[in-house]
Amino acid sequence: MTTFHVLGFPRVGAKRELKFAQERYWRGDIAEQDLLDIAKALREINWKHQAAANADYVAVADFTFYDHILDLQVATGAIPARFGFDSQSLTLDQYFQLARGNKDQFAIEMTKWFDTNYHYLVPEFHKNTEFKANPAHYVQQIREAKALGLNVKPTIVGPLTFLHLGKEKGEAFNRFELLNKLVPVYVEILNALADEGVEWIQIDEPALAVDLAPEWVEAYKAVYATLSEKVNAKLLFATYFGSVAQHAELLKALPVDGLHIDLVRAPEQLAAFADYDKVLSAGVIDGRNVWRANLNQVLDVLEPLKAKLDERLWIAPSCSLLHTPYDLSVEVQLKENKPELYNWLAFTLQKVQELSVIKTALEQGHAAVQAELDASQAAADSRANSKEIHRPEVAARLANLPEGADQRKSPFAERIAKQNAWLNLPLLPTTNIGSFPQTSEIRQARAQFKKGTLSLEDYEAAMKKEIELVVREQEKLDLDVLVHGEAERNDMVEYFGELLDGFAFTKFGWVQSYGSRCVKPPIIYGDVVRPEPMTVRWSQYAQSLTNKVMKGMLTGPVTILQWSFVRNDIPRATVCKQIGVALSDEVLDLEKAGIKVIQIDEPAIREGLPLKRADWDAYLQWAGEAFRLSSMGVQDDTQIHTHMCYSEFNDILPAIAALDADVITIETSRSDMELLNAFADFKYPNDIGPGVYDIHSPRVPKPEEIEHLLRKALKVVPKERLWVNPDCGLKTRGWTETLQQLQVMVDVTKKLRAELA
Repeated sequence: MTTFHVLGFPRVGAKRELKFAQERYWRGDIAEQDLLDIAKALREINWKHQAAANADYVAVADFTFYDHILDLQVATGAIPARFGFDSQSLTLDQYFQLARGNKDQFAIEMTKWFDTNYHYLVPEFHKNTEFKANPAHYVQQIREAKALGLNVKPTIVGPLTFLHLGKEKGEAFNRFELLNKLVPVYVEILNALADEGVEWIQIDEPALAVDLAPEWVEAYKAVYATLSEKVNAKLLFATYFGSVAQHAELLKALPVDGLHIDLVRAPEQLAAFADYDKVLSAGVIDGRNVWRANLNQVLDVLEPLKAKLDERLWIAPSCSLLHTPYDLSVEVQLKENKPELYNWLAFTLQKVQELSVIKTALEQGHAAVQAELDASQAAADSRANSKEIHRPEVAARLANLPEGADQRKSPFAERIAKQNAWLNLPLLPTTNIGSFPQTSEIRQARAQFKKGTLSLEDYEAAMKKEIELVVREQEKLDLDVLVHGEAERNDMVEYFGELLDGFAFTKFGWVQSYGSRCVKPPIIYGDVVRPEPMTVRWSQYAQSLTNKVMKGMLTGPVTILQWSFVRNDIPRATVCKQIGVALSDEVLDLEKAGIKVIQIDEPAIREGLPLKRADWDAYLQWAGEAFRLSSMGVQDDTQIHTHMCYSEFNDILPAIAALDADVITIETSRSDMELLNAFADFKYPNDIGPGVYDIHSPRVPKPEEIEHLLRKALKVVPKERLWVNPDCGLKTRGWTETLQQLQVMVDVTKKLRAELA
């Protein structure tokens, strides 16, 4: 027998049923019991899909109403004390307040779950944090699944990863010091799960795939010695997202009953565990991407393992499947329009079926599933040889780029002099990051156009009306460099993906970003080409309405890459450079059209960093090259801007400077301009626009708040190199607060200008 299990399942439902139920509950349209009933039904569907595919264990305790790390904060009693809630009697409404904030307290901070595009809620640890077990949420799911007659395996993030993911708050201390208080609470939680009759508990420790301090690594020995001794269930220690080969000796010695390793992200690490003498769970199906596996190749890896391990071999996805869309079979439109591509894909339900086929092949031989194996091979061969994917002219263009193609013609000091000569901007020039409010009228017009109930002519007229409104309002505000507002854009990545060759889109390919927020990433399946201009006529139209400078707006190659499902048959670096070169065609067309200030947004450049520092330099080299390629060939007097938000740049500032953007705009208002100190210490050489107010709130900042931030900025950035702008785009805001916020920003800027003149 070969054991087949799943590390976790999408929570939101095949058609985002949980999202819509949550939002109805928040609006007061449904009662709490209605939401609980919908969630229970979704869990049952998820478990039945796993059972129907012959999974030996269905994953439980992976379902959450918002975030699994928030659930763990509740389970361990580690919710922020500032809310004044009791973790032992927390209501659902209070749970959502932790995630979303309330009138008295801001929400728990969010950040990316390792290097995925999922966000978790960051635990807030204090020196005096006391932990207290409350496993009720997990126990309930076990009971529900067992009542259906299912064999269950609860999954919970382990204590070291949980501590590692948090932040210290209040009095200075090291959160590692809390470990000894946390472990007994884990024992209590895990034994509560064991008391429900479960045989195995999966404990996730993905922190072991990053660069942990030695004391953290060493602590695994004592922590898992305690857990294995005191917990009355078998423990499966799960790692993923990278190689843990450097910890092989440690992991082999841990007194746990099994180990899961990610053989998709790090297939080479299998050699380090060839002599593992307990259960080895092989993560062989990609839990983070949408490509169909070549099952014959997977079996080539697994069959020697099976011969060696026999019943000690378990098979699984590489990680939780929450990062993949739910079901490919509902993508009728994609199947009709791109049948070949459709045949290359596998979403969550298809990945579970792939594991079912592998299990049968290992237990009964290939003949038992020969048709499925042949279909898998045919799909792999079709993809490898498809003219849809491989365009020789794209490879040739990359291979034949002239030396120094990614470098500007002249150094910044020469460029900025030429730019300032024609721009003729005042001190502290004001601008916007890009988008203006996406009103219900804009969304309605877009939806009607997509449905075919609004003609192209009428749709474009509606968008031009919105663009004119944006231009006129900016003129009234007396902003210096204007934007067209991006009324025509649905999403900063999707918009460009729809206009570039090599991208495809789904109708229901949603994945959870956080809470009720879901995203539908494009699929980059082939070589990337820009067949025709994408933004030029919109920017040209906006410029025709005003004598002020109009800024062109593009999403950068790294961000387009990071926020898409990326092809896995060539290096990500190559895909990124293809996107950069395609964007350069757009930049040059904008320049020819008279748009000579162009912003290329890269909010995702920091989040793309590999988990291990040893891999950072290679990533930053190709990411920087791709960004610079996106503006290759522009004239010195064309000003290239970039925007980055909600990232820590301190450790990669040389790479940020090497992007050589003429102007960088960054989010700094929430941190009271702290980030600027790093730029000052580094002596960042080019122009900087630190955000002076937080766009994620409808609140209108007081003039003294913006003045305080600008005066702080002037202490570290020469006045000649300082721009003034909001933190980010204004897409999510309403018009009333937007105009009020910008007016305060402009008024304060003019006051300081008068002082500095």
